[in-house]
Amino acid sequence: MTTMAQETVTGATAGAVTGAAAAPGAAPQSASTVRRHELAAFLRHRREHITPEQVGLPRGTRRRTPGLRREEVAQLAAVGVTWYTWLEQARDIQVSVQVLDALARTLFLDSSERSHLFQLAGAIDPQPATSCAVVTPALQSMLDQLDPIPACLQNSRYDILAYNRTYGMLLCDLDAVPPEDRNCLILSYTHEEWRSAIVHLEKTQRLMAARFRGSMADHLADPAWKTLLKRLRTSPEFCEVWDRHEVMGASPRRKEFRNTHVGRITVDHTDLWLGPSRGPRMVTYAPADEESRERMERLHAIAQAK
Repeated sequence: MTTMAQETVTGATAGAVTGAAAAPGAAPQSASTVRRHELAAFLRHRREHITPEQVGLPRGTRRRTPGLRREEVAQLAAVGVTWYTWLEQARDIQVSVQVLDALARTLFLDSSERSHLFQLAGAIDPQPATSCAVVTPALQSMLDQLDPIPACLQNSRYDILAYNRTYGMLLCDLDAVPPEDRNCLILSYTHEEWRSAIVHLEKTQRLMAARFRGSMADHLADPAWKTLLKRLRTSPEFCEVWDRHEVMGASPRRKEFRNTHVGRITVDHTDLWLGPSRGPRMVTYAPADEESRERMERLHAIAQAK
């Protein structure tokens, strides 16, 4: 059978790995071994709970398993039967993101289950998410209560995960931007209204690229980061900035925006990190003067009436 991606096998001659617990006195299992066994158990459980009728297959009279057979999952996901069997046996094999995506679709995984699958496989899901586990109702409530101060949640790739009403009208009508394009770097090179709203655009682009490079050092092999960089590099303007190889960490700073509704707004930018690493953060723009505060309040009123 033709596979959709070439998978490599390490230690294939060592024999099948079973899911049995380690014998008393045996050395503790490594984290990767435990993760492989969890992945195998997860796949078996999901396979056994998908009926043939759900995927358009006849049940037949000799079916012994309550759900799908391994060869049926392999066929539907376009992967080799032997390879999929090894995966359910917790063999030490390398799995591609393309195959994980096919398995997620074949087994009807929801967003949480799909995320769990990729995490167990030690891979990063390159598919843009329409929702984010970081954005809890409590965090969204915090953003809303900060109005009229513009605030949003971002990850270290500059993806905008959530925002309040004032932020949604600060640089452009963010609600009108497709979720997969809600990225500050992408918008600063492709969205004319967003670009014109940044008073010091070139300086801002250099700072963002320098921070992005610094954060990417921890994610050089991650498909999502590579996909974003590939998209950015289609812009000659970005390539010129990126090829400077500048690196910068996070720091509070003053910014100026030119809003189409209320005019110029000066703010103090602050990052509130949601964890110990350079991951998701709450970005806030506090008004730097009374005039900016008044204009923020007017912008918030416009956003509410929208």
